[in-house]
Amino acid sequence: MSALESCMVTIVEVFHKYSGHKCKLKKAELKALINNEMSHFVMKIHENEILDELFDDLDQNGDLEIDFQEFIALIAMVTSACHELFKPA
Repeated sequence: MSALESCMVTIVEVFHKYSGHKCKLKKAELKALINNEMSHFVMKIHENEILDELFDDLDQNGDLEIDFQEFIALIAMVTSACHELFKPA
């Protein structure tokens, strides 16, 4: 596999590590995923208000869970925001 393909597999595996067989994240699972897996790019979430706001922004269908497509929106936003840090000079 290419480096990009390996990264894509890792994203799927990390999502399933926290979502389990139901393939959806509840708030506590999203918080754990962000705090454990994205702490170099996103500040750790300590306040419930921040978690609530992020969760509401991601939960596009309003089912009170984050599915994979909604999760990918988070990955895309963080990756886009961090792009400048890794852009060749």
